[in-house]
Amino acid sequence: MLKLYMTPGSCSTGIHILLEELDLVFEAQIVNLLAGDQHKPEFLAINPKATIPVLVKDDGSAITEFQAIAYWLARTYPKAGLLTTDPDQAAQAIELMDYVVVTIHGQGFQRLFVPEKFATDSAQYDQVKRQGTAIVNQALALVARALPEQGYAFGGFGIADAALFYVEFWADRSDIELPVRCRQHYQLMLTRPAVRRVLMEEGYRPG
Repeated sequence: MLKLYMTPGSCSTGIHILLEELDLVFEAQIVNLLAGDQHKPEFLAINPKATIPVLVKDDGSAITEFQAIAYWLARTYPKAGLLTTDPDQAAQAIELMDYVVVTIHGQGFQRLFVPEKFATDSAQYDQVKRQGTAIVNQALALVARALPEQGYAFGGFGIADAALFYVEFWADRSDIELPVRCRQHYQLMLTRPAVRRVLMEEGYRPG
């Protein structure tokens, strides 16, 4: 059985959504980041990078990093159509997914959620958070310009949509105004039964 190491409401929510969309049977292992579970020896034995999400496959091997897990799921279950076979379009989807994870999440929201990683003096935390908000706003505006007027990022629902959704979810809960096309994408995602199930399972009220 697949095993997902996850934290409710985190980036792992996107992977949780993909697993639900694929209707896969998996075991959820909650990692309490605030309590430091990611630094415990038993978790480090699985992922020495001390990060989530982690997907442990049936053979016991682990895949780390959002992009790698999403790609593996899409290619392992191709009939679901989560990633096109066209190399140019696939590259665009991976490009968007990477921008979400590395820039919007890693550079923007990280400054909002854990400013101590970017400043040693607590007096600088507010400035760090303002920088984070600016990065998120600028990046989401860039993404919005590339999104279609209607529908998902690249035609049908895919791995890039799951990645984009989790930062849209964070923005919504952080009172950051989503650009129009990001808001439309977010609302479209909220209509998907799998997305609504995941939010409920992770303790959030959809919509």
